Amino acid sequence: MDGAVHPSLLESVSAWVLIVSFALSLIYEFWRATAKAGTSRYDSMRAFVQGLWLYVLAAIVIVLLFVGVPIAAWIGLIFSVLVILVSIFYYNPKMMPARKPGLFDWFEDLVYTGLAFVTATLLALEVAGLTLS
Repeated sequence: MDGAVHPSLLESVSAWVLIVSFALSLIYEFWRATAKAGTSRYDSMRAFVQGLWLYVLAAIVIVLLFVGVPIAAWIGLIFSVLVILVSIFYYNPKMMPARKPGLFDWFEDLVYTGLAFVTATLLALEVAGLTLS
């Protein structure tokens, strides 16, 4: 054990940021699957259901952070960095153009990715041993 009290404030705030970002994403993806169905191969109920594993994984990370598992900060940091990398190198160059994005699509993408950066930063501070006072 690392001797620190878990969950720390950084871990708790990170979990809440993940809740907000993945709730936004889930609502957005459901909207794309229903209101924009057929716009691209990514906009269907089938694609929506196939992507639910990501939200389950996010929920697991969130629970680990809230419960205070000592390595939760590392798990959350790795998860957040992977989300950022997928957003930059897969979602934006491949999925966004196919979806014929409008203003709301770009807004959701920027907020979601921005919140992933916030989470990664908070958890990087946590694993570095820094605290919020």
